[in-house]
Amino acid sequence: MYTLYYSQGACSVATQVVLRELGQNVKIVDVNKLDNFKEINPVGSVPALVDGTNVLTEGAAIMLHILTKHKNSLLPEDDINRQQAIEDIMFANATMHPAYSKLFFLAPNIDDESIKQDLLNKASQSINDLWRVVENKLADKRFLGGDKPSTADIMLAAYSRWGAYFPVDIIFGQKTTHMLNAVLAMPSFKKADEAEQAVSVK
Repeated sequence: MYTLYYSQGACSVATQVVLRELGQNVKIVDVNKLDNFKEINPVGSVPALVDGTNVLTEGAAIMLHILTKHKNSLLPEDDINRQQAIEDIMFANATMHPAYSKLFFLAPNIDDESIKQDLLNKASQSINDLWRVVENKLADKRFLGGDKPSTADIMLAAYSRWGAYFPVDIIFGQKTTHMLNAVLAMPSFKKADEAEQAVSVK
């Protein structure tokens, strides 16, 4: 069994969803209830995944580890599609995620409300530019991986909910909206949300 350290609503939910898609048992631990999480991950960020005696960190690295370890259809076996899947994972983790992170940084650190709103709007424009990239990628397919949700789709779905925390307009294209709704409706995603909620309220 894996142990996944998470914060409710954070990107760590995507890791839990993928583990469930892979049929793996996972115990989840809310880091907000721990006093010593930095002893587990010195950076203090989620997700952190315990696999046997190893503690794995960094979302994309964790994804690639579990996708490589367990036979699945989320990471293609042929070289071309596999490389594209990895690129999509890195786009989600290293490009889209940091774009949203600017909102989380700006909101509590700017006192002047006018300046804050202007900066939030500019950050959201960058996010919308990236969602247009996703929309273009979906021009001829339902999901980034083709006919079925990919790991990157799952990651992007997790991030897509973050805009609701801020007074900004995040715009999704029509095909992107269909993709996100389909992923968020997956049984594994619903179970992951329910598991986080159950642990967090205890």
